[in-house]
Amino acid sequence: MFKLWMTTLVRVRASVFAHPCTRMSIALEKSRAECSHCCGWNRTTSMLGSFVLLWICICLLFFFLKVKRPPNFPPGPQPIPIFGNLLHLSLGNPMKDLEKLAKRYGNVFSLYIGGRPAVILNGLESMKEALVTRAADFAGRPQDLMINHVTEGKGVILVDYGSSWKEHRRFALMTLKNFGLGKQSMEERILGEISHLIAPLAKNVGKSMNPQVLFHNAASNIICLVLFGSRYDYNDEFLKTFVRLYTENAKIANGPWAMLYDTLPMLRHLPLPFQKAFQNAICCRQMSLGLVTQHKETRIPGAPRDFIDSYLDELDKRGDDGSSFSEAQLIMYVLDLHFAGTDTTSNTLLTAFLYLMTHPEIQERCQQEIDTVLEGKEHASFEDRHRMPYTQAVTHESQRIASTVPLSVFHSTTRDTEVMGYSIPKGTLIIPNLTSVLSEEGQWKFPHEFNPLNFLNEQGEFEKPEAFMPFSAGPRMCLGEGLARMELFLIMVTLLRRFKFVWPEDAGEPDYTPVFGVTLSPKPYRLGVRLRGN
Repeated sequence: MFKLWMTTLVRVRASVFAHPCTRMSIALEKSRAECSHCCGWNRTTSMLGSFVLLWICICLLFFFLKVKRPPNFPPGPQPIPIFGNLLHLSLGNPMKDLEKLAKRYGNVFSLYIGGRPAVILNGLESMKEALVTRAADFAGRPQDLMINHVTEGKGVILVDYGSSWKEHRRFALMTLKNFGLGKQSMEERILGEISHLIAPLAKNVGKSMNPQVLFHNAASNIICLVLFGSRYDYNDEFLKTFVRLYTENAKIANGPWAMLYDTLPMLRHLPLPFQKAFQNAICCRQMSLGLVTQHKETRIPGAPRDFIDSYLDELDKRGDDGSSFSEAQLIMYVLDLHFAGTDTTSNTLLTAFLYLMTHPEIQERCQQEIDTVLEGKEHASFEDRHRMPYTQAVTHESQRIASTVPLSVFHSTTRDTEVMGYSIPKGTLIIPNLTSVLSEEGQWKFPHEFNPLNFLNEQGEFEKPEAFMPFSAGPRMCLGEGLARMELFLIMVTLLRRFKFVWPEDAGEPDYTPVFGVTLSPKPYRLGVRLRGN
């Protein structure tokens, strides 16, 4: 190819200099060179000629390095060498661009992240075929993105499909269940944390407050009780640091700098803003290591107090059996579970209360149903959801409209496969656009507005459409779905029973545009707090 390229350049140069106009220009050049007052003209022409030749070289380079899609690969915009389709996407928030590309190329289309091919799945039909029907084919994880490097390939969320992932997922499900997931003991933990959540709200009755960190603290403490066996005061530096580091990394990981990191590997070692994610991850691992060390010093083998104790017991049982269980894995494992159990739930709650404030008629109808069902009861239970169809519809609608994990966690194909008639080679990056399903025309009564009727049938009974998949689908479905549903219901019911939430008069018009990242979050807003009846 290089020889052909050089031959073409020689021919272009020869043809240019053989042209009559060119020969005349050369003669003129000789005469002008004799005139000192024309030296500026001479330099300008020389620079212009160099620029033209450089441009020709670049065009030829792009022509010979033109990216070719594999046979029967999904269509998409033509990538350019090195950059791929970077210029087709907004670095700040690519969701609107992905929507436009889906309209042009169909629900399954391709993009190139640098030289890496990626397939974007849109709509319920393609998502079901890939993640459910062909689940094993699409259950892999890409291993060379910024987020993989930040986590050092450990944990459970980003580990590739295989024996290590299966072992750790099975262990997590079993251990979370042993510590109350889906049981009354977990309800008691959540209700206990809600009592701490009520206190700062009660202090701000008649005023407005920033709820941004409040819900993060509560969600973090609930998962901390399971993982570490303890909760933290909302002003505790450990909790504040944990929440801050996670929030920052969630925005960096799907933001513009991560996109540049994944697209242009030559930038990876430069002191650019994505280095902040690596620094944050080091801090998180040190904090996690401290917790593991404390547990090793105080635990009683065979009598686990929490997830860390259970994992250390498992390490004792296995010894040196060559399994993937290790202390280094545990350090990242608890960070994975803490992030998954904190950021999604807290951002969904932030979204829910933003919409409840700005849709007072929906808030009021929820409160009427809550008052009727809980009359005479001290507190709500998760079982009460079956007698609260409207409130349950509101919690689900909050999850739908929040679309908290818009592009899921990226998948990759574990073997050559296909989806919707297209051929997908092994190792292809797969991006499930969950937002496209949660707002898909034809799947929802009101796909583009906040309306609980999306989850109610004609008889007013709760009904969950098939397109409701905020936790993704298939074997990679979110581990904490059960915990998240319980938290959302109990927190929303308890707070709505006691408080009325209003949009502050001096806050201007509400802005529903989310802040993009691994998780979407509402733009910061003020929460107006009133006691019920006031």
